[in-house]
Amino acid sequence: MNYQGTLDYLYSRLPVFQNIGARAFKPGLHTTQELCKFLGDPQNDYPTIHIGGTNGKGSTSHMIAAVLQEAGYRVGLYTSPHLKDFRERIRVNGEFVTEDFIIEFVSENKSNIERLSPSFFEVTVAMAFSHFSKEHVDIAVIEVGMGGRLDSTNIITPALALIINISLDHTQYLGDTLEKIAVEKAGIIKLGVPIIISERQVDSVNAVFIEAANRLNAPIIFGSEAYLIQKKRMVDGLMEVDVIDKESLANIYPALRLDLTGAYQLKNLGGVISAVKFLKNQGWSISDDSLYNGLSSVVQLTGLKGRWQKLGENPAIYCDTGHNTAGLTSALEQFVSVATGAKRFVIGFVGDKDISTMIQLFPTDGVFYFCQPSNMRALESTELANLASTYGLKGTAFSNVNDALDAAIAESHPSDTIYVGGSTFVVADIKDL
Repeated sequence: MNYQGTLDYLYSRLPVFQNIGARAFKPGLHTTQELCKFLGDPQNDYPTIHIGGTNGKGSTSHMIAAVLQEAGYRVGLYTSPHLKDFRERIRVNGEFVTEDFIIEFVSENKSNIERLSPSFFEVTVAMAFSHFSKEHVDIAVIEVGMGGRLDSTNIITPALALIINISLDHTQYLGDTLEKIAVEKAGIIKLGVPIIISERQVDSVNAVFIEAANRLNAPIIFGSEAYLIQKKRMVDGLMEVDVIDKESLANIYPALRLDLTGAYQLKNLGGVISAVKFLKNQGWSISDDSLYNGLSSVVQLTGLKGRWQKLGENPAIYCDTGHNTAGLTSALEQFVSVATGAKRFVIGFVGDKDISTMIQLFPTDGVFYFCQPSNMRALESTELANLASTYGLKGTAFSNVNDALDAAIAESHPSDTIYVGGSTFVVADIKDL
């Protein structure tokens, strides 16, 4: 098979969660363990950092990878889902896995794929671990797919684990309370492996993490208790912050600039700084210059897209992949804080989310352009428009995000501001992303 034929085989042969949802959800570690066993357990060939949580785990993974790259290390990075290109999921120092490797991997493992009937995600995890081994990475940053305890990535024993935050998402799979979801996320905590919680949350959620860490003799650090992140200003498109050590009250990283400018990065950064400190204490050579340069160049170094990304001027256009109540709340608060002129919203969702709750986050004085992602789970735009109208949101339905965005731009005054989002898959469909 050529590359396209290989991808067609993977998509047609294996259940893909991003396309069909629940029918592709396959919790458990056995199949991934069996695939990796056949490969010689490549996940054990290099140290790893395991990153879970509800919102921010992708951004955090990319930030840590960028800092390590700037420090001179060869860094593997596994994230999901991809936006434009399947190869985005598996990178080494920002370079996508090659088409040839994917063809070879699938060809060599076809018999096991057909024998074990893994999910699409399970195959991509094994593929990533194998690629990182063959590329002789110094370290790999591994983002959890969903949950943690039963996620395919959880076959690793990392050098360090991070949990970013907990909010309600994928409740049909992970539980319908924050505490139940926290139990699933806490499943990445391993015996004796330090765990960083980026953001202290409600006491009942914190208790879940503390209990798991104590039971497994895993040192636990809360990033938000160690560091105060103070936003100062925007400079040349970068968000400038000060990082205050709460114990010494010293400004340890003054005028630190981030190219990921979403307001929620202020919550993620405490975990990133805590991770860097841990690695330095373990003997990894990470200078302050590496931290400054890495965090100001995450997009360039890793290729990250879609996280509070500015797409245009006059009118200003922002997109964000926030796709649950907590993520959208943060993104919309930031949008309202920067918006001028008319507020225009190009939004679409997948149908298996709590759409009603998210719809109510949008301001009723906005102008709406309802669309749908090119995804089998998509909520039809006409259905979305009807639902939104019951909450006072008025607008026009379009069959895809690009037609909707074109209409929003055409109707805009140069001083207006446009938001594009609601789903990762809507952002992925933007033609000029």
